[in-house]
Amino acid sequence: MTNVDEALLDDNEDLDEYEILDREESESEDEDEVNNVSMELGGGGNDLNHHNAMMEESTTQQHQNNRAGGREHQNLCRQPSREDPSQIDSGLSSQQQGEERVDEELGLDGYLRTEQIGQGAYGIVYKATKISTGETVAIKRIPFAETSEGGVPCSVIREISLLREIDHVNVVKLLDVLHRQTGGLFLVFEYVAHDLKTFLDNHQVSDDASQRHGLPKDMVKSFLRQILSGVSVCHTYRILHRDLKPHNLLISANGNELKLADFGLARLSGLPNGPYTHEVVTLWYRAPELLLGANRYNGAVDVWSIGCIFAEMATGKPLFPGKGADIDQLFRIFQKRGTPTHEIWPVVTQLPHFNPEFPKFPATENGITDFVSIDALGSPKASDLLERFLQYDPDQRIVCKEALQHPYFYE
Repeated sequence: MTNVDEALLDDNEDLDEYEILDREESESEDEDEVNNVSMELGGGGNDLNHHNAMMEESTTQQHQNNRAGGREHQNLCRQPSREDPSQIDSGLSSQQQGEERVDEELGLDGYLRTEQIGQGAYGIVYKATKISTGETVAIKRIPFAETSEGGVPCSVIREISLLREIDHVNVVKLLDVLHRQTGGLFLVFEYVAHDLKTFLDNHQVSDDASQRHGLPKDMVKSFLRQILSGVSVCHTYRILHRDLKPHNLLISANGNELKLADFGLARLSGLPNGPYTHEVVTLWYRAPELLLGANRYNGAVDVWSIGCIFAEMATGKPLFPGKGADIDQLFRIFQKRGTPTHEIWPVVTQLPHFNPEFPKFPATENGITDFVSIDALGSPKASDLLERFLQYDPDQRIVCKEALQHPYFYE
């Protein structure tokens, strides 16, 4: 890990500590889809209540693991299940035994594992080759839950069901789902070389965090257009991603193509919107309405995240780097955007976590350009688009389709 990585992680204590509290989420259409995928997989829970109970249990365990220091590069995997006592004396470590089982199971389906490339809360990700075609793929292995019934995490079922709905160049493709009763579930994705966080880090010329710089302006514009295109098609299908951040945006090896990934927190939005959990989106990219406890929201939460990512691509630094608590994150936003008032956000005082005693930070004279310079963004039009992404009132935020027509993309 570089000094830059350490510095950013120090500033981002508990960055990936969010919980998925689906007991508040009650949209019948989404529940039906989860049940349908669950029945197709046939391994774990025959009804939604079973999956919701498993989700709450796995969420609590994930939260505890993160606090114990388990913040891996990707939030992708549940830790492997207990060892098989019959294999303890086999002369192989449990890790080696697990890898041999993975190789055997993948081999039966025509894939050859080459290396491990990620590990997190719900699965280990391997780089692999499809033997029949030579195609390189990424395979996420999700062990079944350690319960008497067994089962697949509800977030994984949701990710499968939503990715089946989308076929778009800027959304990572789910190529296959392999169901193994002994080894859990294997999700086969198209392989994409980098994530945006790693890509940004690789463009730095110094390990000094204060010397970080953004990507070339034409590249920022191209990536932003692709993010908006991917999120726009999600919103067209009424899918809220709810976890947009650089780690979840994949960049091709040639540095030209960008794809949305990791739909584990995504869900369908209905009419009316909610109630949903507000404990979504990694802290630095979380919209103020979520930080203030809103449980009815729409695609505007993704748009706020896009604005934060836009600024980070332009400068190389996170815009609102909170330190692990919602209140600190809120104050980071207030310091740069001013404390919101009823005049600029009429419903703010009605949100559950709003406090009239919040410090009254004034809005800066030049708006967001006091913190993200026009020089870094490239033009006043770019600054205007960023301002429209980061409006306090979700109803005033620009929508993705409109943003794609903004003059910034045509100058």
